Amino acid sequence: MTAAVGVRRLGRRSGLVVGLVVLLGLLGSGLATYALHSTAKNRSERAFEQRQTVVAQVVMAELIQYGLALSDLSASLGAQAELTADSFGAIAAPINGQRLPGAAEVGYIVSATDGTAAAVQADWRRRGSAGLTLKTGGAGSGEHYFVVLGRSLTGSTATLGLDLRGTAQAVQALRSARTDGGISTSPTFEVPGFADRYFIMTAPVFATQPAAEAGRFRGWIAMTFSGKEFLGPTPGVIGGDQVSIEFADVSSGRPVTIATWKPGARVDDGMPARVVEIPIPQKQWQLTIRPTVRLLPAAEAWLARGAAAIGGVITLLLALLTATVVTSRDRALRRVDQATAELRDDIERREAVEQQLRRREEELVGFAGVVAHDLRSPLANVIGYADLMAGLDDGAMHEKQRRYLSRVQASAGRMRDLIDDLLAYAMADNTTLRTSEVDLNELVDSIVAERLGSAPAGTSIDCAPLPTACGDPSQLRQVLDNLIGNAIKYTPPDRTAEITVSATAQPDGLSRIEVADRGIGIPESQRSEVFNAFTRAEGSESYPGTGLGLAIVQRIIERHHGTVGVDDNPGGGTRFWFTVPTPAS
Repeated sequence: MTAAVGVRRLGRRSGLVVGLVVLLGLLGSGLATYALHSTAKNRSERAFEQRQTVVAQVVMAELIQYGLALSDLSASLGAQAELTADSFGAIAAPINGQRLPGAAEVGYIVSATDGTAAAVQADWRRRGSAGLTLKTGGAGSGEHYFVVLGRSLTGSTATLGLDLRGTAQAVQALRSARTDGGISTSPTFEVPGFADRYFIMTAPVFATQPAAEAGRFRGWIAMTFSGKEFLGPTPGVIGGDQVSIEFADVSSGRPVTIATWKPGARVDDGMPARVVEIPIPQKQWQLTIRPTVRLLPAAEAWLARGAAAIGGVITLLLALLTATVVTSRDRALRRVDQATAELRDDIERREAVEQQLRRREEELVGFAGVVAHDLRSPLANVIGYADLMAGLDDGAMHEKQRRYLSRVQASAGRMRDLIDDLLAYAMADNTTLRTSEVDLNELVDSIVAERLGSAPAGTSIDCAPLPTACGDPSQLRQVLDNLIGNAIKYTPPDRTAEITVSATAQPDGLSRIEVADRGIGIPESQRSEVFNAFTRAEGSESYPGTGLGLAIVQRIIERHHGTVGVDDNPGGGTRFWFTVPTPAS
C-alpha cells in the first residue's frame, strides 16, 4: 500500500509538474502573442493614419488646383475689354481633362430676364457665338442663367444656350458665387439619361478692363464635373491596395457618394473607417477611408498567429519532455531544474524582446507625431516611393501605369515646391531678425556665381557698386537671390538674359536696390498685385513657379522697414526695386 501510495503521489506530483509546464508555456506563448498582436495593431493604426493623411493632402492639393484654374479663368475673362467667342476659346484652351480630371465642360454664363433675353442673344451672336439661341419658355418669369460661350472637354458639343434655371443646384451655386464674390460649388445632381452624378464649380467674373468698368459684375465662369471621373485616378494610385476610398457630397446633410476607389484587396473590418472632412470649398465634401488587409505586409500580419502556433508546439513538446523525465524522483528534479532554468532564460529573452518592442513602439509614436504635424514628411514618402517604383520598373508596368506614376511624381514635385515656398513665406514673417552690417557687393557676387553655374549660355549679370546695408544677411540674400533668379527664369528662351543690379541713395538713411531685366515684363495693370501670395502675372503661366516668391520678398523687406515695387524697364522687361536701411555715417 505504501509503495502504491508513493507511486500515486509521484504520479500526482509528476502530473502537477507537467500541468505547471503546460500552464507556463501557454501563459508565455499567450503573452508573446498578445504583445505581437498589440504591436501589429498599433503599427496598422499608424500606417492607416499616415495613409489617410497622404490621401487627404493629395485630394486637397487637387482641389486647390481646380480652384486656382477657375480663379485664373475668372481673372483672365475679367481682363478682357470685350469678351468674344475667339478670346474665350484662347483663354480656355489650356484647360483639359488631363490637367483637371473629371471636368466635362467649361462655360461662360450670363443672366437675363424674359424681356432682355432677345437683346442678350443678339449681343453674344455679335461677339461670335454663332447660332446661339436663348429660350425662356416654360421656365417662368424672373432671372435666367444662360450658357453663351462654352468648350467641351470630352469631345462632345458644348451646350450653348442652355438655361440653368431648371437646375436648382446650379442656381444655388451661381447665386452664392455672385453674393460672396468667390468660388462656389453646387450640390451634386442627376442628369436625365445619365447614370453618373454631376456638379458645377463656378466663380464670378468682375471686370478689370476697361478701367471705367472695373469691379462691375459680368457673369460667371463655370466648370461641369462628372462625379465618377472627379480627381482622376490620383487618390487611388496614392492609396494603392492598402485603403479603400469613398468621396461623398454632404451638402444636403446626408452623404451622397460621388466617386469611389476600391482596390482588389478585401476591406479590414477589424479597424473602423476614418471620415475626413475636406475644408475646401465650403466644407461640403468628405472622404471615407477604410483600411484593407494589405495595410501591413502579410508576414507581419501573420506574425502573432505564427507566434501562437510556435508557442503551442513548444508547450506541447515541453509537456511531453517533462512527462518523460519525471519517471524517477531524482531524474525528475534534475530535469525540472533544467526546464526551470531554460524557462527562466526564455522569459528573460521574452522580456528583452518586449522591452525592445516597447522602445521601438515609442520611437514609432514619436515618428508618427512628426508625420502628423509635418507636411513634408508624408510628401517625402510619396516622392520616395514613386521614385522607387520608377527605378524598379523592369518593363512589367503598363504604359498607362507609367503615366500615372509620372503624374504622381510631377504633382508631388509641385507640392514639394509649394510647401517649401509656404514654409519660406511663413519663416519670412516669423523668424527672428539677426541684424548686422551686410556688404551687398559680396552678397550679390556669391549669388551671381551660383546662378551663372546653371543659367542658360550667354546670360549676362552686370553689378554696379552696391552699399552696405543693415539687415539680416540670410534674409537679404533670399530677397536678392529670388529677384535675380526670376530675372533669369522669366527671360524667353529665344532671348539672352541681361540683368543689371544697381543702387541709388535715398533720404532717411535708405538705399534703393534695383534688379532690371529684359524678360517678358509685367502688364501695368498687374504690377500692384504681383506681390500678393499665389498671384502670377499674365504671360507667366508657362513658366514654373508657385506665386509666392515675390510675396516672400515683400514680407522680408517690410520687416526691414523698407518698401518694394516694380516698374517698367525702358527698352523692355521689368525693374524690381526695394529699399533697405544703411549704416549711419
